[in-house]
Amino acid sequence: MGDLSTSWVFENPANQVSGRKKGPQLVIPRDSFQNDTGIEDNASHSTTNQTDESENQFPNVEFASPAKLKRQVLRQERRGQRTLELIQQEKETDEQMQEAAIEKSMSFENSVIGKYSIWRRDYESPNADAILKLMRDQIIMAKAYANIAKSKNVTNLYVFLMQQCGENQRVIGKATSDADLPSSALDQAKAMGHALSLAKDELYDCHELAKKFRAMLQSTERKVDGLKKKGTFLIQLAAKTFPKPLHCLSLQLAADYFILGFNEEDAVKEDAIRKKFEDPSLYHYAIFSDNVLATSVVVNSTVLNAKEPQKHVFHIVTDKLNFAAMKMWFRISAPADATIQVENINDFKWLNSSYCSVLRQLESARLKEYYFKANHPSSISAGADNLKYRNPKYLSMLNHLRFYLPEVYPKLEKILFLDDDIVVQKDLAPLWEIDMQGKVNGAVETCKESFHRFDKYLNFSNPKISENFEASACGWAFGMNMFDLKEWRKRNITGIYHYWQDMNEDRTLWKLGSLPPGLITFYNLTYAMERSWHVLGLGYDPALNQTAIENAAVVHYNGNYKPWLGLAFAKYKPYWSKYVEYDNPYLRRCDINE
Repeated sequence: MGDLSTSWVFENPANQVSGRKKGPQLVIPRDSFQNDTGIEDNASHSTTNQTDESENQFPNVEFASPAKLKRQVLRQERRGQRTLELIQQEKETDEQMQEAAIEKSMSFENSVIGKYSIWRRDYESPNADAILKLMRDQIIMAKAYANIAKSKNVTNLYVFLMQQCGENQRVIGKATSDADLPSSALDQAKAMGHALSLAKDELYDCHELAKKFRAMLQSTERKVDGLKKKGTFLIQLAAKTFPKPLHCLSLQLAADYFILGFNEEDAVKEDAIRKKFEDPSLYHYAIFSDNVLATSVVVNSTVLNAKEPQKHVFHIVTDKLNFAAMKMWFRISAPADATIQVENINDFKWLNSSYCSVLRQLESARLKEYYFKANHPSSISAGADNLKYRNPKYLSMLNHLRFYLPEVYPKLEKILFLDDDIVVQKDLAPLWEIDMQGKVNGAVETCKESFHRFDKYLNFSNPKISENFEASACGWAFGMNMFDLKEWRKRNITGIYHYWQDMNEDRTLWKLGSLPPGLITFYNLTYAMERSWHVLGLGYDPALNQTAIENAAVVHYNGNYKPWLGLAFAKYKPYWSKYVEYDNPYLRRCDINE
């Protein structure tokens, strides 16, 4: 007993009852609780002839009885059995999960998930452009060392480094990943690495190198800033231009209109259907545009999606230059059931500078100087930020005619205004049934959180604005607007427009355009329609919700990327092009195709 190790434990070494019964006892090692064999071995060493000497040596030790040992053995057996059961259950659960995973994977559509699968070839190498990046970094480093070499008159090294830069650039070419690089790319990268090693040994100076990198960074930032301004200018310029095919279309249509003598014949036809133009029980649309093809898409898409096309009347107003072309197009390509009226804005004799504030301002010397003065900043200069406000459309009265709808259509009660850069995808007749609750303008609001509120369009540093309007008021969009002309006349909306237009003659309340005066004119007089009626942004936002576009009644290409321009987003263009009659002989003659 004197040789017991620390792995042995004694039962109840604490104070014992003085009258306990002494008899044969066992000493149990800790290992015995984990090994049945150990218990049996210990049991075989039970002593029946313990001497008084041993008891005196360990007076407070009580040894396990055989009955207690048996209970411990049974307990251990139950633990082992429970462990086996748990292991078996875990195996069965794993098998069930594997079967479920295999069954689910069999139901996957590979053509769909292949786009997102991590097992694509794209993911075989997480650094698919490692060599390409290395070679580009080498070029930057080599140019830095070349500049230092040049400043220290180390001509040979300077020439060598610039040659290596040229070789790297030639090998890279237009590559966007390592897969696009030629087989010699790695060898060239190694050669450039050797050149940089030589340069480092001869020219390395931490302070000098840092200074060169700082200068290169500043130079690059200036170039990027210049390119951004140039890109903005070119986009604005492209948005303002009229594509040659569309110009050809207008010329061809106008020439044939006069050659064939349709001008007198059309006047007689319009007299016969004039009642429809003024019938308030029909669905009337106003479209003010000088773009023949765009206007045809608006009309075609509206009629093709209408349940009762014979009840739809389109009032198209264009300028003198495009009047004949517009008349000719809708003479040869008008939808069969709808009624179409084409008018010339120059025939509205009441629309003159003595009555119309904006027309008077457009004729003023100050505005002409703003637009046409030769030394006026018009490109990449301090005035480039406001370049979009110098778009010719802001000089056209077609853009401001929307504020004179009661005067243009004195016998109508309601009219739906449509821009020429929209596409109709559903029947719009239910719009005439909407109760606008006494409001004049029905429109879709465009504010999301803090975006597109009044303070984006109006100058709230001017007290005339801040004292009359809320900066957080929600903005809305022109493009598809239902106007209650009866309520318009009652509230003298055109007079309100004239008042604020006169106040803004010096352009201190808002920039040019029709939306800011529209927000002011219809302040607290706009009824918010459901967003699904009018989805905007197809002319500037490449990340619109596809479901929202598909479910929209009207989609709007507001922005610079119009669908008839080469700038258009390819994924949005089909919504517009599906309503273009590409088999029309005039379109083929002017090379207008998909």
